[in-house]
Amino acid sequence: MKKTFIKTKNVKRFVALMDELQKLPPNIPKLALVYGDHGLGKSQTIQWWADKNDSVYVRATQGMTSRWLLSEIAEELGEEPYWHTQETFELIENYLRQNPKTIIVDEIDYLIEKHTVETLRDLHDKTTCPIVLVGMGAADKKLARYPHLVDRLYKTLKFEQFNSEDITDILQQITDLEFTPDAINYLATRTNQFRQLVKLINKIEKLSETNKIEEIDEYTLKGLLNERQNLKALQKVE
Repeated sequence: MKKTFIKTKNVKRFVALMDELQKLPPNIPKLALVYGDHGLGKSQTIQWWADKNDSVYVRATQGMTSRWLLSEIAEELGEEPYWHTQETFELIENYLRQNPKTIIVDEIDYLIEKHTVETLRDLHDKTTCPIVLVGMGAADKKLARYPHLVDRLYKTLKFEQFNSEDITDILQQITDLEFTPDAINYLATRTNQFRQLVKLINKIEKLSETNKIEEIDEYTLKGLLNERQNLKALQKVE
């Protein structure tokens, strides 16, 4: 399997959103929500983008308070947080006014439950820096209880599950194996999530190498996924 970051349709849409946020004028809110079901590559995508663009990435956890969140952000900026929450907030505010950065907060669902998410709204309002909230499939509905925050959302982006076209694109980037259209359609019935798809492809590559197979059609694929390692068991009756 090729070791490369795979630019899926979801990734391309995310990059386009981030480009938009960077170019917005100062008077336009720069809050955004990215959400979707697990296994679609959200966390990998935002970490990849944050690393390439010198941004702040923080992963929320259960029970995270405003003080805890701000301490994490301060440390990501290379600053020492204060004991008092307000002092740490002002430290971050002053830093970002002089050195604007995009802040990405993953697992935002934890912050919604604790009302900690409102701290991010305040930080956005004080600094006008882009802040991207990343959550699970119902994050948009959960955020609805914070109308003042929702009003500031420039855009929401939902990571969609994959179809046959997406899987074709992923296969071209991740493996040298050839898959026939019927095999790709069958893969689409087995999974529509990125994480599961990568695991399946890794398994298919190993079994294909054992059986010396270079092109995968639906019949062969079904045999491989059933782990029938003997190629004779996969051969069609002519």
